[in-house]
Amino acid sequence: MSLSVVLAGGGTTGHIAPLLALADCLRRRDPATKITALGTAEGLEARLVPAAGYDLELMPRVPLPRKPSPEVFKLPGKLKAAIDAAAAVLRDADVMVGFGGYVSSPAYLAARRLGVPIVVHEANARPGLANRLGSWLTPHVGVTFPGTPLRNGQVIGLPLRRQITTLDRYSQRETARVALGLKPNQTTLFVTGGSLGAQQLNDTFGKTAWLLNGAGIQVLHTAGRGKSVPFDGEPPAGYVVTEYLDRMDLAFAAADMVVCRSGAGNVSEVTALGLPAAYVPLPIGNGEQRHNAEPVVAAGGGLLIDNAACTPTWVANVLVPLLSDPARLHAMGDAAARFGIRDADERLASMVEVAAARSHAGR
Repeated sequence: MSLSVVLAGGGTTGHIAPLLALADCLRRRDPATKITALGTAEGLEARLVPAAGYDLELMPRVPLPRKPSPEVFKLPGKLKAAIDAAAAVLRDADVMVGFGGYVSSPAYLAARRLGVPIVVHEANARPGLANRLGSWLTPHVGVTFPGTPLRNGQVIGLPLRRQITTLDRYSQRETARVALGLKPNQTTLFVTGGSLGAQQLNDTFGKTAWLLNGAGIQVLHTAGRGKSVPFDGEPPAGYVVTEYLDRMDLAFAAADMVVCRSGAGNVSEVTALGLPAAYVPLPIGNGEQRHNAEPVVAAGGGLLIDNAACTPTWVANVLVPLLSDPARLHAMGDAAARFGIRDADERLASMVEVAAARSHAGR
């Protein structure tokens, strides 16, 4: 009998991307699986989930006030409304999977009320409040990184897009480089601050473009939407700048090394592909990006560099010598590949099926 699965997570791509990767995996296993996502009208899921072909049910957004205010007194009523909305969707579900964020807490509580089995997936090394709650309500908890402090956490990796997990970098390297306007047989660095860009990376690599060029290194650089790379003079040939790339698989295939932020998605994709990387954690927030990168760096699969220390001096003294040493790059890439997990979607799908099966057996 095919499963009915409710997936809860939204607000950011960090929650939605693994949710959709799991949905795709469950449908590959059984095309008759009923999949419904819970989300809010304000989150990115309102656009991304329907675009991926899945049903989305909307519920009220219930952010927790971060400081005392009159909003605190409205919280119980808002939370009850969100739990009731989630319960209406969960009533006929076999299992509920939460990925964190505003949507997940009410969904966890609604599932608990109805006796629907819960599965939790945490993307980051530092879990948020929603998944801390969820982990106390179920033994089925998947985490991306070792050392994540969640009860019952099992390291299964981050569910990734098939576009990434099926990529053969080596067979597509020359084709990808040519498609991106690069030379097919030259050492290639990929610099990316993600869709929003990273000003520190833009500034540093703009100042070192000619240094890299002189060392025989070509660069593909995504500057971020609405951003540019401020070069000292004209950029050299072989330094390709774009605001954004839809085809990240081409960028990864082209690259010998990556310099990037260390969000969970970046770290998981780069290691799954066996790419050496220099991780430059976002210098704001709760420090989760540093924690995301620390395990792979400890395993020898990358470097960790503070945002403020990512300077032209670092590029000259550390990055250029590394890019000029194929043996070191190869060893770092091997270590990254041993750390990376390509089949996290399958692992999480199996966890979902086990949770549902145990529930059915107990009825």
